[in-house]
Amino acid sequence: MSTLKAVRGTRDLLPPETALWNRVEATARAVFARYGFGEIRTPVFEDTQLFVRGVGEETDVVSKEMYTWEDRARAASEKAQSLTLRPENTAGVVRSYIEHKMGDTGMLQKLFYIGPQFRRERPQRGRYRQFWQIGAEVLGPQSSGAESALRDAEVLEMLATLLDELAIPRASEANDGKGWRLALNSVGSSTDRPRYIAALKAALEPVKATMCVDCQRRAETNPLRVLDCKVPEDQPIIDGLPKIAEYLDEASTAHFAEVKAALDACGVPYVIEPRLVRGLDYYTRTTFEFTVALGLGTQNALLGGGRYDGLSEMLGGPKAPGIGFAIGEDRLILTLQALAEAGSVTIAESKLDAYIAPMGAGQNAAALALAKDLRASGLSVEVGDGSFRLKKSFELADKLARRILILGEDEVATGVMTVKTFATGDQVKVERAELGEFLKN
Repeated sequence: MSTLKAVRGTRDLLPPETALWNRVEATARAVFARYGFGEIRTPVFEDTQLFVRGVGEETDVVSKEMYTWEDRARAASEKAQSLTLRPENTAGVVRSYIEHKMGDTGMLQKLFYIGPQFRRERPQRGRYRQFWQIGAEVLGPQSSGAESALRDAEVLEMLATLLDELAIPRASEANDGKGWRLALNSVGSSTDRPRYIAALKAALEPVKATMCVDCQRRAETNPLRVLDCKVPEDQPIIDGLPKIAEYLDEASTAHFAEVKAALDACGVPYVIEPRLVRGLDYYTRTTFEFTVALGLGTQNALLGGGRYDGLSEMLGGPKAPGIGFAIGEDRLILTLQALAEAGSVTIAESKLDAYIAPMGAGQNAAALALAKDLRASGLSVEVGDGSFRLKKSFELADKLARRILILGEDEVATGVMTVKTFATGDQVKVERAELGEFLKN
């Protein structure tokens, strides 16, 4: 019988690597809390129509990448329902906003999520068919100020803060541009975008036959995605296509100018990228992408997002302007690991506070009782087995913990513990009553 393995395009996350994942998520939660965000948890699968209507039927995500199936009807009166594992979470958050009438409060809603998404795309470095995202959305009725350029800038400043606190450096001459870089653009309003798409289609018509197969298809179904093409031979053609900035109306131009002015005031660096349009149907006005030049190869996007002022209406809800982003957590972890290998950041070892080594089976019960007391005081502790030899206990303890507690007959009888600190080599005697405080310090 063959050995079962994880499905292609998925993977197991194991300790000690999961400690880094937990640190990243804890940092994100702490930063989001300071900006007034609360956590939302939506279902892993949704009605397929949510993504068809929200993301766009002609997008690659919906047409090629979603995991969709027919749910069997449980009764003759029921119809089978088409369900989809979520390929992204913005549509689900907006669906929840509508369903629970969150806009009725009249308040701005600031929501974040952490969880898995699913896309059937070609597995590659940092991209998996089950992948993890950290994301956030800001939306609400117009009276809440959700449409303000201030919200765009606040989200971007928060992301810059998060990357700074994760010790991912900003791109600079000093580090050869190998830090994070913010690319910014505006795709205009719901009236700007159709005018631009029409101009793009017209410009592509005489040249699309000379482009790659994907671009030939996209030129008909979703021209904006042509701008995302990475095929080298297509780049001169794409560089000559119309720019969205030439089709922005006065209001969109003013909105984008306000975003840039606020970022300048906060000291958040950015570059204008005219080709950054993002391919999902719901994006309007501000779009952005953070990239890094280390750890991700040519596909260097770390996170991205933008404004989606019409998405709520597309899903049958009230007008609710919004802006959001999603971080590819798998890719963020790869970046941190690459920076650690280059010596740019330090990933702290997640070692336990202590390892208790009983010096014989007769001390096993006392070792477990001691571990119980230390854990109750908030310390992380592993307990050895008295059948281990002292040398083996030291070797194992050195891998797992910062200190070893040697527990023999004398220590049990006197209540005075022998403690060795691996980092310094110091070995001392500590009263049991003072042991917890000693280990914490």
